Amino acid sequence: MSRTVTIRLEPLGVSFSIPPGTPLQDVLFAHGVEFPCGGKGKCKGCRVRLLHGSLPITPEQETMLTAEELRAGWRLSCQCSPDDDVTLEMAQWEAAILSDETAIAMTPREGLGVAVDLGTTTLVAQLMELTTGNVLAVRTALNPQARHGTDIMSRIGYAVTEGGGPRLVELIRKHIGSMIRDLLEAARKPAGDLVDVTMVGNTVMHHLFCDLDVTPLSHFPFESPTLGTQYLTASALGWPFGPLPVRFLPCIGGFVGSDVLAGVMAKNLHLSEHPVALIDLGTNGEIVVGTRERLICASTAAGPAFEGARIYMGMRAATGAISEVHVRNGQLVSHVLGNVTPRGICGSGLVDAVASLLELGLVKPGGRFSDGGSSLTLLPPVKISQTDIRELQLAKGAIAAGIRLLVSELGSGLESVKQVYLAGAFGNYVNTASAGRIGLLPFPTGRIVPSGNTALLGAKIALFTEQGAWDALASRIEHISLHEKPDFQNIYVEEMTFPLPS
Repeated sequence: MSRTVTIRLEPLGVSFSIPPGTPLQDVLFAHGVEFPCGGKGKCKGCRVRLLHGSLPITPEQETMLTAEELRAGWRLSCQCSPDDDVTLEMAQWEAAILSDETAIAMTPREGLGVAVDLGTTTLVAQLMELTTGNVLAVRTALNPQARHGTDIMSRIGYAVTEGGGPRLVELIRKHIGSMIRDLLEAARKPAGDLVDVTMVGNTVMHHLFCDLDVTPLSHFPFESPTLGTQYLTASALGWPFGPLPVRFLPCIGGFVGSDVLAGVMAKNLHLSEHPVALIDLGTNGEIVVGTRERLICASTAAGPAFEGARIYMGMRAATGAISEVHVRNGQLVSHVLGNVTPRGICGSGLVDAVASLLELGLVKPGGRFSDGGSSLTLLPPVKISQTDIRELQLAKGAIAAGIRLLVSELGSGLESVKQVYLAGAFGNYVNTASAGRIGLLPFPTGRIVPSGNTALLGAKIALFTEQGAWDALASRIEHISLHEKPDFQNIYVEEMTFPLPS
């Protein structure tokens, strides 16, 4: 019998066996460890603590971790391949994934349908009874591709390596197929009742599910010639559902995908008499502004900081994350998800924290700590560093600049935008007052509407809508490359600073 190595995870109390030399990256992702840089040893998002056993320290770990951290047992799991039994300390991934329960207007049809929101980080699928519009079952999951890079560009980077693209395609197709089987089992429905599957996602997810070349998206001008609706069948995808039709709705342009198109349809931006906006702040940032007469959109590389990536102690909104920070009696008060010992900070907590530090005068409008320090402790052991604040400035500056340019392109001013729909998980949970204080959303809070998972809502609407309506809407929305605008860089620099107190 071949020798195996036992991996024990605490405090989960989970043990499993793997062949000696198996990379931990291959097995820990399913148990909650994230790999923001795609396992390249360039971040610390995959840290685990060695309690028992041995994991050799590599040069990458000596670069990323301090001598004190290494002595305490901290390791970058993406750089470890154990040859003997080890016990590791980690926290289980327990983030809530945003679904949708909105009732929709529909024309009844026979059979069952599945709507899928294929996100860079998370997946949501709903099984619907098409005669009534009722949701029969819901399944959520983490995108298995994320072990090869959390953000869009690192995912593309892996995809263009030899064998990377086919591996990512196989991973996501297999996982979505498994989710659909789980939906049918949960609802106790036969596969033969399925008549339609509609899918939405950003442009990269669209390409990596449909097995399209992502190389054009890896370099300037970041445009792909294959943005349209993709028609597939379950049998072609390797799913045991016969000739079931599967549609991946069309993208708009660049990194603005069908998830944003679905949001436009879900919130009826294309029918609005007055200027409105849809802003999706996920692993990428997409903005749509317009009226029934004209809709324009753009994307910004802003999302990673809002989801905790590139932040020293950043993490997703899971157990142990500081998700809220407030000022009470002149002191910082932090809320930790799960009411446990904090282990990091998520995007909403970071926005709150910086807004609170600005209120207390501990951070200057330029982003520097007032005392000249390099970090500040929120709740031990979680700190915010000077680099973290700069990452937030870069992210919020890009979004705010994009908003200003699109509204200007529309021929309007910010004051003319009557409603701002915030889509996605971050938009649903961020404190809009804090977002306004740091200059992320330059609108009165009363106009900002957290709108949940508009991508999934739009995918459900598509089950009852002719494809021609989606293609026509996609063709109406103008995609603008912000970096080609002469004023973008200057406005971006202006928006990086924090507003002065009002």
